[in-house]
Amino acid sequence: MNKIGEAILASGKRLKYVITDNPPRGGMKYTYFAPDKSYVIQFFNDPSKVDFNTRSRIEAIIGKYNPTLPESRGGSLGNDDKLAAYFEKRFCWPTDIVVSPEFGLVSPAYPSNFFFDSSASQLLDLKGKDKKSNWFTSKNRKYLNKSELGDFRSMLQMSLLLSRSIRRLHQAGLAHSDLSNNNVLIDPKSGNCVVIDIDSLVVPGLYPPEVAGTRGYIAPEVLATMELPRTDPRRKIPGSTTDLHALAVLIYEYLFLRHPLIGPKIFSTVSAEEDDFLGLGPQALFIENPDDTSNRPSNLKVTVKDLGPEMEKLFMRAFVDGLHNPALRPSAMEWERGIVHAWDLLHKCSNPDCSSKWFVLHDVNNPVCPFCGTKIADKEIVRLTLNSEVRGHKGQWRRLSELDAVNNTPLFKWHTHSNIFPDEKADLTMQAYICRHNNEWFLINSHAEGLLSPQGNPVPQGQAIRLTDGTVFRASRDDRGTLINVKIISV
Repeated sequence: MNKIGEAILASGKRLKYVITDNPPRGGMKYTYFAPDKSYVIQFFNDPSKVDFNTRSRIEAIIGKYNPTLPESRGGSLGNDDKLAAYFEKRFCWPTDIVVSPEFGLVSPAYPSNFFFDSSASQLLDLKGKDKKSNWFTSKNRKYLNKSELGDFRSMLQMSLLLSRSIRRLHQAGLAHSDLSNNNVLIDPKSGNCVVIDIDSLVVPGLYPPEVAGTRGYIAPEVLATMELPRTDPRRKIPGSTTDLHALAVLIYEYLFLRHPLIGPKIFSTVSAEEDDFLGLGPQALFIENPDDTSNRPSNLKVTVKDLGPEMEKLFMRAFVDGLHNPALRPSAMEWERGIVHAWDLLHKCSNPDCSSKWFVLHDVNNPVCPFCGTKIADKEIVRLTLNSEVRGHKGQWRRLSELDAVNNTPLFKWHTHSNIFPDEKADLTMQAYICRHNNEWFLINSHAEGLLSPQGNPVPQGQAIRLTDGTVFRASRDDRGTLINVKIISV
């Protein structure tokens, strides 16, 4: 029978935990669960390595750098209750320090949807195992039931949420240092993810990294210099730019179900270890590199080009320009913005048997799902181009983004105003929606203020604008209101 232990926290609170013979154990810590499994108590495998810096780092992470805690309660600068509640769902963030029976941490348990249940597989007993992403992005997929796999849209949503989480970390002055498939749990069914193993975060300039990372996600410059002494100025250590490499790898894996650097090229015949070191480190080569195809698999049907020019450029910056030049890697915010724009071009595949179910319809002249090759069944494509006025140049407009509209497509404030972005602070009130009625297209004003007709007249709430090919109207009369061009393409 399992024993019940008691942890005394730095706050003075006492918590019970269940002592088991073989607790889950990672590289640095082992874990005991609460009797009701609502939280976990974690102790270090080697308590002798818990020095002053480790304690100071963890105290800072739980306190002043904590995005899941409002500033009023000692959390991250500028954090209010709403933001703290949002990021509490995105991170499994430690909540307190254990001071007895030894130094340790208290963290919330992962939500239940990040554990497999008994229906996950008919081939393996996965019940209770963490949903690490390699179950979904590698050959391991074949062991899972289709109901677990999600689709392209849910994978794109996870990419957005992960980008947002890493952007928030970096804004707080932190770096994860070991961002990988092991430390981001995913649930493709719901399109959600959660970042874990927070206690090893790097505070640049204050608390250095304790780990180098995980194979396949370690930045090439870190891997290439790993054998150098820590005091050698040539040695590269994990930080925010190495997070950006790992973030790009994870996004690529979510969207393409393959690793961006592991291809057919043999980098060394001396040993498998040497080949692996060169291929992921100093000689790393993107499998879709347009100038060097020596690492390109022969069966690449879907590529970064199929996500549209904006996402293609981000991947090229991450894995061509920035692969060996960290300063050129896209920031988490740039990924967030690019994914939002790709989301607005999502189109449902007309093939009911398509495993991806959705794709980015970036090319209206080739409306074909790249995953299964099926042409869309729609007779028309309604494409809205959103434009923002150039500051200081009244009447001059630049393209902001595009939106692929179908029946009941909603428009939000980030569509109607150029200075609003759909981040964690965004107002989710639908401003207008597009509908099809009697073979004609209309934009219905639900909550937009200042919507103008193509003739420049106010369109009250509840009223509509008829959309035809070439229609142009202002989404709002204020200075940051977008100018929307409508294009209707016959398929």
